[in-house]
Amino acid sequence: MKAVIRTLTDAAERQAALPALAALRIEVFRDWPYLYDGTEDYEADYLTEFMAEAGSVLVVAEVGGAIVGAATASPMAGQKAEFRAPFEQRGFDTGSLFYFGESVLKSGFRGLGIGHGFFDAREAAARAAGAKAATFCAVLRPQDHPLRPVDARDLHPFWRARGYAPVDGLTCSFDWKDIDQPGETAHPMQFWMRDL
Repeated sequence: MKAVIRTLTDAAERQAALPALAALRIEVFRDWPYLYDGTEDYEADYLTEFMAEAGSVLVVAEVGGAIVGAATASPMAGQKAEFRAPFEQRGFDTGSLFYFGESVLKSGFRGLGIGHGFFDAREAAARAAGAKAATFCAVLRPQDHPLRPVDARDLHPFWRARGYAPVDGLTCSFDWKDIDQPGETAHPMQFWMRDL
């Protein structure tokens, strides 16, 4: 069955999707490379805060009415200070940037073009909002990490094919609990960007 990709704009519809989105984030981010040991309470708070952001965009992929993937985006100017700081320190105008948050998709639906659909929808929303560039960040993991799967998929070629490139020196760090750690640890993140 083919996935239907659509942007949820109705507040009630977005709110109704929250439990499925929270479960999806926990499931997908538990895998490589994030290895995130998430909780429903944190996810509920995070997603509720995201939904309240002015200009936030929520794109979902549905199969048979069930959400199998989701992607988010919102104006960089509305992000928390720790997201904006690396850009502001380097003189970027955050008012002209759109930040792409997560893009999560159940494993059985990967490689079917849904990821491109997510980027298409978010880039269209960014352009409609007047953004000049889009950016996202990805975790940096060592090649010899003990939990790296032998068949780990490298998304760099996909992102580069979409016109994105890592920006030298544009990094930050976020804390979360890995599945093999007793508590939260810091994780370096690399920002990627493309002009719109």
